[in-house]
Amino acid sequence: MSFKNYIKAVGTGFKGNRDLEENEVIDAITKILNKEVTPAQVGAFLIGFRVKLESDEELKACVKALKSFITFHEVKDSLELGYSFDGRIRNPFLFPLFKDILSNFHKKNSDIKPLNLVISTDKLQPAKVGMCVKDLVQCFDLGKNIHIFDRSEYLKPLSQLTTLRHELGLRTVFNTVEKLLGVGKSEYAVTTAFHKPYVKKYIEVFEDYYKQITIVKAPEGSPEVFTDGKYWQKDEKIVEKSFKLKDYGINYDRKYEHITLEETKKIISNPDEDIIKLSKFNIALYLLFSKRVNSLDEAWQRLN
Repeated sequence: MSFKNYIKAVGTGFKGNRDLEENEVIDAITKILNKEVTPAQVGAFLIGFRVKLESDEELKACVKALKSFITFHEVKDSLELGYSFDGRIRNPFLFPLFKDILSNFHKKNSDIKPLNLVISTDKLQPAKVGMCVKDLVQCFDLGKNIHIFDRSEYLKPLSQLTTLRHELGLRTVFNTVEKLLGVGKSEYAVTTAFHKPYVKKYIEVFEDYYKQITIVKAPEGSPEVFTDGKYWQKDEKIVEKSFKLKDYGINYDRKYEHITLEETKKIISNPDEDIIKLSKFNIALYLLFSKRVNSLDEAWQRLN
């Protein structure tokens, strides 16, 4: 089908718009990634698609299309951490601190199946500002249990849309689906949703690719928690569970208006007790989400 027909389907207006069939979404995304259409057409389609509001079925088709372009690198015994590719300014990143926590945990708990973490990076994407995962991965030794994959290598056609996406300056369908594309073929995955309607959406879109996917309420599109929160998993139906940091002896209440990359590097290089506890708690969550333990309390006790 002509790409103009796809633009018309999503960009005509309330009365004329329609949802695309799976094969149409796959064809449209394939044409975009293969550069078979002009930047103007890509922009028109992405904006129209976003304004129309993509259905869950359309999002699933988009994931399927993107996966057909991926060079996979299987990481056994792994949990994929679905970070957003847009920026963060309110909190530091914690993942560089996971190295020693995981290493010490494995040494002390040989009865627990090893856990590897898979993280994807790329240049900053719209529509936020601040630092992103890619800014830190070259600055720290992440050890053998944290596996970093650069999207410019495993999904280059999507990475090459970065400039165009910044020219649009808007969130698009790619922001919704790019966090969990499964480059490491992980058994388990966790990503974040701040607004509850996205919990069901993310589970619906990604659940076919993992033994279990967890959605955690966390800030700035990151599966790193800094406050009391909730998480959701599907077991026939979606179940919500909550946690309070004070129950684990954590009293973290720092707030940043716009934390810089240099400030984050200093925090990671010289973490205080509160940051270490918070990092351990996140690992406790990941141990639970990957079914290494039976409860959050068990994970916390084994870590300490």
